[in-house]
Amino acid sequence: MTGAAASPWVVAMAEPAAANAEIVGPKLARLAELRRAGFQVPTGYAVTVEAYLHFVRETRLETAIAAELTSIGDGSDLDRLETVSSRIRGRFAAQPLPEAMRACFERAYDALCFEVREVDKPVAVRSSAVGEDAADHSFAGQYETFLGVSGLDAVDDSIRRAWSSLFSARAIGYRAQSGLGAAAMPMAVGVLELVRARAAGVAFSVHPLTGRRDRVVVEGSWGYGEAVVGGLVVPDHAELDKDGFELLDYRVADKTVISVMDYRRGAVVERPMPPAFAAARVLDDDEIAAIARSAVAVEAHYGYPVDIEWVLQRGRREGDTIVLVQARPVTAAGAGPTDPPQWDPVRYALRYGARMT
Repeated sequence: MTGAAASPWVVAMAEPAAANAEIVGPKLARLAELRRAGFQVPTGYAVTVEAYLHFVRETRLETAIAAELTSIGDGSDLDRLETVSSRIRGRFAAQPLPEAMRACFERAYDALCFEVREVDKPVAVRSSAVGEDAADHSFAGQYETFLGVSGLDAVDDSIRRAWSSLFSARAIGYRAQSGLGAAAMPMAVGVLELVRARAAGVAFSVHPLTGRRDRVVVEGSWGYGEAVVGGLVVPDHAELDKDGFELLDYRVADKTVISVMDYRRGAVVERPMPPAFAAARVLDDDEIAAIARSAVAVEAHYGYPVDIEWVLQRGRREGDTIVLVQARPVTAAGAGPTDPPQWDPVRYALRYGARMT
């Protein structure tokens, strides 16, 4: 992304600083690093940790939040957590951006729209909190992402909603029980081009249940990936041999839900899968191999097994690469033969941090 004036509050994903997790959080830093390594990732920008910190200090939300959090104790009172969360998130919703910050965000969004030559380009607004992927803590599913956001006002609103998800009831309770403070985990937010998806899903560079390192697993469904990562749909399932990418197994699922762009609402929403698509195979052999090659290439880049979220963009031609929208380390069970894996929607919803709204 080009054309936006330099600011401590916004960093284009193409800039070197976007690969710094202390500035943009770990999720966005990994995407920026993959972009610099030659992988195809969405264009866009990061609203930095510094922007969040300036917002809560300038508006005095920082003091109000600290006062609210004094009442949660050890985080075991669920009703209290919900009450405190609602109050804090209500403050974020009611507090407009400072004028200088809004102007900065407007320039960044306009530059992104101009880069892709589309006015009011729909974007994905993705949370990226510092420390959320630490080895000794898991915040999966606790912070929010919004897909299909279009227009400056909606983008600004979604940024504040993503910031406020730092204070979801689950996140507040987890930090309290883990002895962590919100001040140590400030929130960056990604504003990324929404890639128009024909299909989307996940892939693992090792078998996620058996841990076999000679396997690649690809799962996907029609439309955007929210229904898959949120555990709302059983996706098609493919397994490949990592050496040569021979397709070993493909299981077509009965897919009942699809995530689609609703342009009137300005959001990606879920609705029933059209009957013609429900039992149809999602991916052909070339597409499966392209996704598997990407997963293995990301594993080679980092030096450890990974899972990725991928998008198969509309208009993709045979031989084209696929778009990566997420990558992270994968934890798998011990290697060895086992029964065929079973679909577990809870595992997906927790593993991928799906929207909570």
